Amino acid sequence: MPGSPYTDLDRPPLDARRLRRALITPESLWTRLILHRETGSTNADAAEAARAGEPEGLVVVAERQTAGRGRRGRTWESPARAGLAVSVLLRPGLAEPARDWPAVPASRYGWLPLLAGVALVEAVDLLAELDSALKWPNDLLLWAGPRNGRPAERSPDETGRFPDETGRSPGAAGAEGPSTGAAGGRPNGEAKAAGILAEGVSAAGAADPGVVLGLGVNVTVRADELPVNPTGLPATSLQLAGAAATDRDPLLRALLRGIDRWYGRWRTAGGDALACGLHEAYVRNCATLGREVRVLLPAGDELVGTASTVDPDGQLVLATADGERRVAAGDVLHLR
Repeated sequence: MPGSPYTDLDRPPLDARRLRRALITPESLWTRLILHRETGSTNADAAEAARAGEPEGLVVVAERQTAGRGRRGRTWESPARAGLAVSVLLRPGLAEPARDWPAVPASRYGWLPLLAGVALVEAVDLLAELDSALKWPNDLLLWAGPRNGRPAERSPDETGRFPDETGRSPGAAGAEGPSTGAAGGRPNGEAKAAGILAEGVSAAGAADPGVVLGLGVNVTVRADELPVNPTGLPATSLQLAGAAATDRDPLLRALLRGIDRWYGRWRTAGGDALACGLHEAYVRNCATLGREVRVLLPAGDELVGTASTVDPDGQLVLATADGERRVAAGDVLHLR
């Protein structure tokens, strides 16, 4: 059967009927699931539906994308059935009295891609049995080998800041800026396995802009199929990192249920990430904190410093030689 999805038994197709039965229930956030064998971009498909008036809860999945989009206009591609390409449509600005959800101010929408990142880490840790973490704002990092290789976790100080890799808190007495010592060190084998993109969508005359969240995850991508990451961080896949399981069906279900769960908490709290526990969960899973980093800002400027915390608005807080700086958007490079 030329072209049949069953010709590669290591990469079986997703089952749309089973996914709908498992995910679209009266209690669920998800209302409709579309599974494409191939599409240009799941984000573009979801955005088109949003502009046509699609309600919150649409899920668009593709076995293969030919024009997948990443942050800063980059592309995200993988072989057919070797990953997850999924986009969801959310409308957090609309109150839902039946769920006791108030409308969320647009100023808090920045937490949505971070929320998806937390759900993704939880799904990967549970099903793939890998130690994963997030590079701010929302890249999924893996290390070589199951349950090993992730750098030792550090705890925040009394101000909520994370110490640098010498154990000193940013700005503490005696600190002379980011450490260049070897304590802690950059973990061997740190690589990117997934990315998340959030895009606002509005239709003419619509009172509420929707948000499309897109996630691309390398699941069974092989070494010779990996893309080159323009930020310098090598790419990997769950399989290459030693995942205990690489079945995309339960991984997708766990991911969407996690987004549903965290989104419900966040909506109930009016988008307050501190009140719903999202801030704590993100900080706990963020590998950037406590690290010396270089941040490329959208305007082309660079900042170097120690990533000390994530503030209540989801911004990265840097301790630099010129004082504390907050970053709302940018590409982060872990220097160690």
